[in-house]
Amino acid sequence: MLSSDKNHQIDRNRIESTTIIAIRTPENCKGVVASDGQATMEDTVVKNNTNKVRVLYDGDVLAGFAGSTADAMTLFDKFEGKLEQYSGKLERAAVELTKEWRTDKILRKLEALMVVVNSESLLLISGAGDVLRPDHNVIGIGSGGSYALAAARALLDHSQLSPVEVARESLLLTSSIDVYTNDQLSIESIEW
Repeated sequence: MLSSDKNHQIDRNRIESTTIIAIRTPENCKGVVASDGQATMEDTVVKNNTNKVRVLYDGDVLAGFAGSTADAMTLFDKFEGKLEQYSGKLERAAVELTKEWRTDKILRKLEALMVVVNSESLLLISGAGDVLRPDHNVIGIGSGGSYALAAARALLDHSQLSPVEVARESLLLTSSIDVYTNDQLSIESIEW
């Protein structure tokens, strides 16, 4: 456990003990969010087939989370409300969510990261106020995020695999490296 001060402790494994990969391929008109299924408590596997990916806004937006399940469910609900409020405008909804996440007395204690994708954007959203668009239309988060990101970028650049196949293969590779990632995958995709 890391501690920034006596009253505020951050359990890094709550945020990082999973792997999520999100891909947006404008040339193929596809978006994919995939996750492993492992849920851990400290160093114990509690469940093998947890779904960390959601389809939102009538099938137009995909979202994945790394972090506490209860926190993520709260954020999914809040984010979907922001999508409704701003007529599906992903970036506006993300910015408004982070504003509320940072300023609300209860929400600012939530520990999670989200990735979201639609036909126009791929974003990483955090409680620190981050709304980031990656340079290469792929994001990896969680303990195996950097492994999955590297694998996905290589496969996108040097193979003929579809975005769904790239997500699957990058997570399977990650599951052979990262102890907090398993091979029980949840994959959602959208086309536009």
